[in-house]
Amino acid sequence: MAPEAVYVVVSGPPASGKSTLAPVLARELGLPLVAKDTIKDALMSVLPVPDVEASRQLGRGAVAAMLAVAAESPTGAVIESNFYRSLARQSLGELPGAAVEVFCRCPKAVALERYRRRAGSRHAGHFDGDRDVDELWNDEVAEPVAGGWPLLEVNSAQLVDVAAVVTFVRNACL
Repeated sequence: MAPEAVYVVVSGPPASGKSTLAPVLARELGLPLVAKDTIKDALMSVLPVPDVEASRQLGRGAVAAMLAVAAESPTGAVIESNFYRSLARQSLGELPGAAVEVFCRCPKAVALERYRRRAGSRHAGHFDGDRDVDELWNDEVAEPVAGGWPLLEVNSAQLVDVAAVVTFVRNACL
């Protein structure tokens, strides 16, 4: 019998270190990486994004696409996004395998500074300069999804111990 698929959910608010940690975890665990912003950027390269609301809608579509692609992987995937926990619990819980969450936590001031530094380096359709701080760091994304699966919070304000995270994931799901 084939082993159960494993979905490593890398979550956290914007600029908390998810996009830095997720590819490393995917490589170390031998799982594909499916990242919301990779999908959103691809969509924005062919679809118009005239305003923040259109960007939000495209983001929701990118999350749906990310979960659909991840669900098709027979081994599972590392899934990276700033999940809105009230919406994500059900959709992540419906993935066909075991889930484990790695939540990137850092002080809001650190994340905000990182966010400001990267503004202008991403596709204009993200509207990084037009986003309200309360939209970006609210209770929906500033806490783990915590859907009943194993959860590890990492301090992403400093260098994350990837070996310890990999060990946690393997012990929890593999």
